[in-house]
Amino acid sequence: MKLKWSKLKQDKVRENKDAVRRPQADPALLIPRSPVVTIMGHVDHGKTTLLDKLRKTQVAAMEAGGITQHIGAFLVSLPSGEKITFLDTPGHAAFSAMRARGAHVTDIIILVVAADDGVMKQTVESIQHAKDAQVPVVLAINKCDKAEADPERVKKELLAYDVVCEDYGGDIQAVHVSALTGDNLMALVEATIALAEMLELKADPTGPVEGTVIESFTDKGRGPVTTAIIQRGTLRKGSILVAGKSWAKVRLMFDENDKAINEACPSMPVGIIGWRDLPSAGDEILEVESEPRAREVVHWRKYEQEQEKNKEDLELIEEKRKEHQEAHRKAREKYGTLPWKERSFIKYKIKKQQQPLKPKEKAGGDSNVLPIIIKGDVDGSVEAILNIMDTYDASHECELELVHFGVGDISENDVNLAETFHGVIYGFNVNAGNVIQQSAAKKGVKIKLHKIIYRLIEDLQEELSSRLPCTVEEHTIGEACILATFSITEGKKKVPVAGCRVQKGQLEKQKKFKLIRNGHVIWKGSLISLKHHKDDISVIKTGMDCGLSLDEEKIELKVGDDIVCYEEKEVLAKTSWDPGF
Repeated sequence: MKLKWSKLKQDKVRENKDAVRRPQADPALLIPRSPVVTIMGHVDHGKTTLLDKLRKTQVAAMEAGGITQHIGAFLVSLPSGEKITFLDTPGHAAFSAMRARGAHVTDIIILVVAADDGVMKQTVESIQHAKDAQVPVVLAINKCDKAEADPERVKKELLAYDVVCEDYGGDIQAVHVSALTGDNLMALVEATIALAEMLELKADPTGPVEGTVIESFTDKGRGPVTTAIIQRGTLRKGSILVAGKSWAKVRLMFDENDKAINEACPSMPVGIIGWRDLPSAGDEILEVESEPRAREVVHWRKYEQEQEKNKEDLELIEEKRKEHQEAHRKAREKYGTLPWKERSFIKYKIKKQQQPLKPKEKAGGDSNVLPIIIKGDVDGSVEAILNIMDTYDASHECELELVHFGVGDISENDVNLAETFHGVIYGFNVNAGNVIQQSAAKKGVKIKLHKIIYRLIEDLQEELSSRLPCTVEEHTIGEACILATFSITEGKKKVPVAGCRVQKGQLEKQKKFKLIRNGHVIWKGSLISLKHHKDDISVIKTGMDCGLSLDEEKIELKVGDDIVCYEEKEVLAKTSWDPGF
């Protein structure tokens, strides 16, 4: 029989099928466009109220807790005919990633600082985002109508962060405004438009669309929905778009007032319906020529992600293999000179120590693990919650385990997952229907719904604290000082007695006692007798003298020692995790 050599198959290198941005447009094709302006600043400094006055709407009144928890994109038409696209970003500490995203799609940042509060933590963070994105800033000093307002103090505080106003020889325009009364708002708008004219903002309205996803969420009746800013080209119904690992055929477009529109030009904020899956906030939107091409791009991106994951897994496997080889080498060196009986006995002992816990022991250990499921109304909200969870640093107290997260209302699948892992479901700005709540109650699953992000985090802290063992605290009831010591004879033995005077509170015979000498606790226990003159008593009050003997005869009593009467109370422990707000 004649053998044939078979050739090894070589893995074909797949051709890159990804969609990319077009080269820069010919300057002759560019036309002026509206500026995209992001409003930034600390929480409750009046960003949304400022935008309300410009839009003549009541967004702030509708927001839970009066704080912005999403990026809002709005097109504002001014009396002069100019149009500005405003992005209203959250000022709360939890939404750092959203602010960073707002800074990277914008042309100008309006930094809102309250004249009464001055520079705060998120003000500094917003300044850093502006510097990172290299975006020019206009300073709006808000709440100037208040009696305690001090705009000059704000300008001086900002000097420490390299924000130098024109009054101090810098190039940053500062406008004193009051969002509540509407004072000087037009001066702020004029300053923004003047800066936009200096920047000479232009875009190419022709060719395939390019843009950025600002926010994404799942609507019950409309499916996956995104808010996007168009940066190049003109978006129309029927366009095929790709964003991240999702694609869409545009079925419907709408503006910030939910009014249907037929096309969206550069700098225009637009809601897009028709996505097959939900893209992530911050994903780049690119238009492609057909549905097969969109599927091809998505498949390539998924393949690329898979290859990257496989590469990381291989690196991890190689690292583990080296560790095992090193451990095996050390073990051989350790056991090499020992007789086989001793070697077998040592290996048996090690194996016994590594045996898994019995089911009962395991159940006890799991009380210090909190599995949770996070559901949010939009992608950015879930991202913010996950970013806060990344700061969790109290795993030594209770382990926080993220089982699942997603966008949309709480479903039966979430309840089943929570039941399997004995977890808790947290919902942010989402609903849980009556059927879902009844199912959860039947299965013993907690569903916690919140409209304000810091309330959700406080609830999570309470849940973590409830998993911790109680701590025992000592509460002092009374204190006495030993004035004399003597012994009495009971039967055949001598019992040491301390003659004391109660200095504070009262001594109760049934409670616990401790003996303190020079600030150190010498003894803890209970009394065998407490007498006033010759009478046995159970309680003795401040200023009264008494004789007492301890349950420990070997303890030496000395004049000047302190006797403290106390009781122990169990106190609920509190998690040491501080999310930073």
